Amino acid sequence: MRKLFLLATAAVAVLGTSNAGRAADMPMKALPPPPPPFSWTGFYLGGNIGAAWAERRVDETIAGVSFSRSSDAVFMGGGQLGFNYQFNTFVLGFEWDFDALGNNNNGVGNGVFIGGVPFAVSRNGDRWLSTLAARFGFANDHWLFYFKGGVGEVGTRNLTITNLNTGVSISGGNLHSRTGGMFGVGAEYAFTNNWTVKLEYEFIELSSRSFIVPVGAPFLVGDVFRSHSNDVQTFKVGFNYLFGRLGGF
Repeated sequence: MRKLFLLATAAVAVLGTSNAGRAADMPMKALPPPPPPFSWTGFYLGGNIGAAWAERRVDETIAGVSFSRSSDAVFMGGGQLGFNYQFNTFVLGFEWDFDALGNNNNGVGNGVFIGGVPFAVSRNGDRWLSTLAARFGFANDHWLFYFKGGVGEVGTRNLTITNLNTGVSISGGNLHSRTGGMFGVGAEYAFTNNWTVKLEYEFIELSSRSFIVPVGAPFLVGDVFRSHSNDVQTFKVGFNYLFGRLGGF
């Protein structure tokens, strides 16, 4: 009986050693690699809505009077496209945007007397706004904080001067645009690997424009009207689709 017990114990030990050897020879199952870190690198395309405002002022030179209106906001909406390149936590890129401006009320001032005659100035509203800028940012995973600097351009309307006694008007020039330097700041958050949302403020310092009343006009021949809207400001919320790829730099 004792011999039988010893034989059984030896058999179990041999089987255990054999199974352990086979288990040691089996390959270990590899763990899945961790996902790569999020990167802002890539082209992007998106849209935005917001508001734009600027003080409207027109100075008349002969009598030295001004037509002015306090700053008021108008609706804006459009889109943007650009490119980011991330290295470490820094993000560099460029962006172009274009927005239409809902500027329906184009009055500047009225009832201003020049030589004893009341006049009004209108149609100094802006039609569209566009900027081209470089972006410099700091990334914290899915967050991007940035500032931008470049040039801005605003499409402007004709300048119209009206004699309020007679109702006769003259209009200065054709539709055109004004340009100037711009800067802005913003924050952007990627709520998926491709979709982002952003808040942004921009300041655009525009050049002035002048209208000289031509010979043959019914009034104020040779007078000069200089239009100022030198500090257009915008605030907008937008979204982007990032055509990038995952991976850090």
